[in-house]
Amino acid sequence: MARGLRSLRRVELDFFPSAPVRLVFADEIAATPEAVYRALADDVAGWPRWFTAVTSARSTRQGAGREIRLKGGTRFVETVLAAEPGVRYVYRVDGTDAPGPRALLEEWRLTPVPGGCRVQWTMAADGPAPLRIAMRLGRRGLARAFAKAVANLERLLARSTTP
Repeated sequence: MARGLRSLRRVELDFFPSAPVRLVFADEIAATPEAVYRALADDVAGWPRWFTAVTSARSTRQGAGREIRLKGGTRFVETVLAAEPGVRYVYRVDGTDAPGPRALLEEWRLTPVPGGCRVQWTMAADGPAPLRIAMRLGRRGLARAFAKAVANLERLLARSTTP
């Protein structure tokens, strides 16, 4: 584990339905699932351009992992568990300096809709009661951050496809 980070439980995809906390956010944008997937999985370093809570992001282990830094300095070391182009991108947090979480798993699911794509972000977490309560209470803030990130991503993708 990277220095200063504590290890989290190594959950797998079956953690989503059993997680003590599961937050789901969704929105539709005018971009193809393939374009959104490329921004999520292929251009990890580009995340700070559209997800403003992310200050730095880099792919590790030839795309099998990621290192993420958020505003305020929180760090995450992650393992990519599922990378299905145009469909979904799932990663598990293996280590963090954030207090509280015992397990974290996130999924970005992409579904074609007329004129674009439905983007769904699911966070599944386990931790002590104060963390679970804080995550539930923080749902509105996370929803706003997600909506802003998806709107930024839509603008970024629109600019990249404009001739």
